[in-house]
Amino acid sequence: MPSSPTKAAILPPASVPKRTLWQRRIADPVVAQLTQGITPEKLAMTVAIGGACGLFPIFGLTTLLCFLVALILRLNQPIVQLLNQALWPLHVPAILLCVRFGEFLFGVPHQPHFIKEMYRLLAWKHALGFWDNVTAFDSNLAEFFRQFAPTALHAIAAWALLTPLFIMLCYYPLLPVMRAIDRIHREQKAKAANGP
Repeated sequence: MPSSPTKAAILPPASVPKRTLWQRRIADPVVAQLTQGITPEKLAMTVAIGGACGLFPIFGLTTLLCFLVALILRLNQPIVQLLNQALWPLHVPAILLCVRFGEFLFGVPHQPHFIKEMYRLLAWKHALGFWDNVTAFDSNLAEFFRQFAPTALHAIAAWALLTPLFIMLCYYPLLPVMRAIDRIHREQKAKAANGP
């Protein structure tokens, strides 16, 4: 006796609705950014590199640096920016470390007012509003760089030398933790899919 056709074979296949321009151009790229880098290895690398970029030794440039590095390396943007904001208590000590290490590397005298002047410049920008008085901000920026450009470059060079070590010290301890979390997450999804 021939088997009767199943109910699924009788029903016509459901047509997939065409994706709108909004979904293709806006929603899909945003969802891709939010879910990008979700393997344990990529998450550990995102945390390590995001942390390193969040400690860049110049105030006001970490957000842009984090954005560009995450975009180029295809890291998870929200995680990188969250780390950038979460690391602000460590930012000043990291800048001090980079300034001192840079002075040591290049054999130059200590600049005791570098951070204070950098902070004053940013406070000046925020107090005026960046576009309210661009001329005053530009003159302060020019004065800052005239006085502290070598110190800033030395700090950036020190940061560049310390960054690979920082990334390794973050990545390798985080990797087993991320793998364990991923394994637990997959096991819970499998249990939920199989039911009670």
